Amino acid sequence: MASADTVRYGEWPSPISGADIARGRVGLSFPTVAGSAVWWHESRPAEGGRMAVACRTADGSTRDMLPAPWNARTRVHEYGGLSYLPVPGGFVFANFADQRLYRCAAARPADPAAGGGGPRPLTAAGAGAADRYADLTLSPRGDEIWCVRERHAAGRVSRAIVAVPLDGSAADEPGAVRVLVSGSDFYAYPVLSPDGTVLAWICWDHPRMPWDGTELRVAEIGGDGAVGDQRVVAGGKRESVLAPAWRDDRSLYLISDRSGWWNLYLADLDGRQTAPRPLCPREEEFAAPLWQLGMRPYAVLGDGRIAVTHGTGGSRLGVLDPGSGELADLDLPYQVVMRELSASGMTVAAVAGGPLQPLSLIQVSVPASGSAAEVQVLCRTADSLPDPAYLPVPRAVRLAGPSGSAVHAFVYPPTNPDVRPPDGELPPYVVWVHGGPTAQVMPRLDLEKAFFTSRGIGIIDVNYGGSTGYGRAYRDRLRGQWGVVDVIDVMTAARALAAAGEADGKRLAIRGGSAGGWTALAAVTSGIGLAEAAGRAEAAGRAEAAERGAVFAAATSYFGVTDLRGFAAQTHDFESRYLDGLVGPLPESEPLYAERAPVGHVTDATCPVLLLQGLDDPIVPPAQAESIAADLAAHGIRHAYLAFPGESHGFRKAETIAASLEAELSFYGQVMGFTPPGVPEVPLSGG
Repeated sequence: MASADTVRYGEWPSPISGADIARGRVGLSFPTVAGSAVWWHESRPAEGGRMAVACRTADGSTRDMLPAPWNARTRVHEYGGLSYLPVPGGFVFANFADQRLYRCAAARPADPAAGGGGPRPLTAAGAGAADRYADLTLSPRGDEIWCVRERHAAGRVSRAIVAVPLDGSAADEPGAVRVLVSGSDFYAYPVLSPDGTVLAWICWDHPRMPWDGTELRVAEIGGDGAVGDQRVVAGGKRESVLAPAWRDDRSLYLISDRSGWWNLYLADLDGRQTAPRPLCPREEEFAAPLWQLGMRPYAVLGDGRIAVTHGTGGSRLGVLDPGSGELADLDLPYQVVMRELSASGMTVAAVAGGPLQPLSLIQVSVPASGSAAEVQVLCRTADSLPDPAYLPVPRAVRLAGPSGSAVHAFVYPPTNPDVRPPDGELPPYVVWVHGGPTAQVMPRLDLEKAFFTSRGIGIIDVNYGGSTGYGRAYRDRLRGQWGVVDVIDVMTAARALAAAGEADGKRLAIRGGSAGGWTALAAVTSGIGLAEAAGRAEAAGRAEAAERGAVFAAATSYFGVTDLRGFAAQTHDFESRYLDGLVGPLPESEPLYAERAPVGHVTDATCPVLLLQGLDDPIVPPAQAESIAADLAAHGIRHAYLAFPGESHGFRKAETIAASLEAELSFYGQVMGFTPPGVPEVPLSGG
C-alpha cells in the first residue's frame, strides 16, 4: 500500500491478525532459580492452552520438562498458581486432568516413549479432582512436599497445609498425606525457617478476600514433623499481609498494607519488637493482590539485600538494603516487571516487558553496587513482533471523576504508518475494563490492543476505583460500590476522550472480561437510579450515572457476570463471599443485587451487545451469559452470543482467541458503520 493513503478509521489494513495474536500469546510465569538452573511455567495456546514446565540449565540449553499431554496446572481457587517444584533429581508438579501430584526425573523428560521415565503419582486418584494442590515447598528432611491442599468432598470445600511423601506411598494410601495445619478457610505461602524448625504461613477466612485481611502465623515443628501451637505475628481483619520470607531462623520479612500501601516489613519472633518494622516506607505498592497462590513479589539475595518490585501504577525492579532502607532501581530496558521474583545468590529471575517489548523471562545478575545489572533473556512470549510503527505507545492519564476522585488510565491511540484518516473524522474508541475487579493494568505490550489500534480503533484501558497499584484507599473506593464507582469511572474516561476531541463521542464502545464484563454490561443496562439506590455516591456522581444511557454505542462481555444473585449461588468457593465486600452481605443486601445487575435491566434502548463465553467456566458459569442473552432477545436488541466448548475462565486455545477477536472487530464495524477488511462477519440477532 502507498504511504499515507486516506482510509476511514476501523478499515485500516493491518499486518496483525487474530491468528498471529493467538500464536504469540504464550504465557510465562512463576520463575524459580534452583542452583544454576532457572525453571518456569509456560502456557501454550497452540497446544490447547497446556501449561508446560521449562528449564534453562547452566550450559545455556532450554529443555521442555513436561511434553504433552501432561499439563502442570492446578485448580486450587480455580485461578491456580505455582504448581511445580524442583526437587533433588527432578521436579514435582500438579497435573490438570486429575489434579494429582506427580514426581518426574529431570534427567528424563516425561516422555511416554522413555520407558519408565514418565511421572509417578504421589497422591491418590479421586473422582472429579477432589483434592487439589498448590504452593509447593520441600520439607525440612527433604522427604515430603509441604503445600496447600484444597479438598472437594460431600458438597463442601476445605483447605489445609499438608505433607505429601515423596516416595509415592500416598498414591495408594491416601492416609499417608499428613495434615499439618487446618482450621482456616484459606491458606497460602507455607515457608520453612532456614533451620527447618518453624513453619510460617498466611491464612484468612470468609467473607474476606486476601487483599481485605489476612494473618501471618508461625508454629514450631516437632522432631516427629508435627506442627505445634500457632501464633499470630501480623495481620488482621483490616490488614492484608502477604509473602513471608525468612531472613534467618528467628525473623522474617513480610508485605503488609497497614500504612495504606503494601510495603515491606521485618518481624522479630523473639519479642524484641512489638510490631513488624517497616523497611522502606513509601506511598508505593511492593506487592499485588493474591489471585494466584505462590506469587512472590520480592526475593532475598545472597548478600542480604532484597530484590523488590515496587511502584505506583506500575512496577520496577529495585534492590533494597534492609539495614539502611536505601532502595536503588536497577537499570533495565523494561518499563514493567511482573510481581513474581525468585533468587539464588545474586541471580534474580523475573518476567518483564514494556510498551514495545514482549513479556520476557529474564535472568538478572545483581551488581554489588550501582545499577548496571547484567541481563540475559531466557524466553519471550513472542519470538517475532510486527514493525514497531504499528504498535501503540500508551500514555498515562489521570482524570477527575464527578466527585473529584482520581481515575487512572492508559490511552492507546490508533497507530498505523501506512494510512491517514479522512479530514475531520474522529476515531472510534473502546474502553477496556480489567477483571478482578481487584486487579490492575500496566503499560506493557499487548498485541490484542494492537489488533484494534492498527485498524484505526483507539483504546483507553482504565484502572477504575477498586484497582490495585494506587494504595488501599483507592482499592477501597469500590467497597460496597461495585456497579457504581466502576461504572462512573469508565464513563468518565470515555467522556474525557470525546471532550478532548480525541474520540468520536457517537462511536464509543466498552469491553471487559469477568468482573470487567460485569462493569461493561452494567454501564449499558442498569437502571438510571443505580447510584441513588446504592446510597453512597455523591450528588455529582448520581448526576453522572443518570446520563449513562447515551455514552456507549456497543458493549462486549468476555465471560462477564450478569446476575449477582446467580453468581453468589453458582460461583466457586474462593469468590463465593467476594460480593459481601463489593456489594453487601446476603440476604440484607438482596435489593442492591437486583438493582445493579445487568439481568433484568435491558430496555428497548440498550445498545448492541456481544457475549463471549467458555462452556467449561466454573467461575462465571455459562448461565450468566445465557440469562442476559435471553433478555436481549426478548427486547429485540442486536446481539450475538458465542459459546466455546472446552474453554474455561480466560480463553486458552489459539482458535478461540482468534475467533473471539475477529468477532469483536466485526461487531464494532457493524454497529459503528465501518467494514474491517478480511474479517468474517459475525451474525447478529435482533434489531
